[in-house]
Amino acid sequence: MSSEVVRVTIRILEKEYQISCPADEKQALLDSADLLNSKMREIRDSGRIVGLDRIAVMAALNLAHEVINSGGGGGGEIDGSFGQRLKNMRERVETALEHGQQLEF
Repeated sequence: MSSEVVRVTIRILEKEYQISCPADEKQALLDSADLLNSKMREIRDSGRIVGLDRIAVMAALNLAHEVINSGGGGGGEIDGSFGQRLKNMRERVETALEHGQQLEF
């Protein structure tokens, strides 16, 4: 595992965000941002949800639902390594928010 940290620019709904992540997770971050952007555009373009914060919450709920239901066993369990990656990602977002890099959805 690389200890090098890189800054990555992601674009979600026409807004750019600077995110720091380990170099070996850069592509996963870019793929995640693309997926989130796609989900948020889909929700926005449906016209049923108004407001970026509501769009973001609906996209997050839809993605969480897909993750839970993709377990195959139907038990709603997330495997340990994936769960740990989600926890790490959440901690990085919280750290960014604490340092004044608030994401505006």
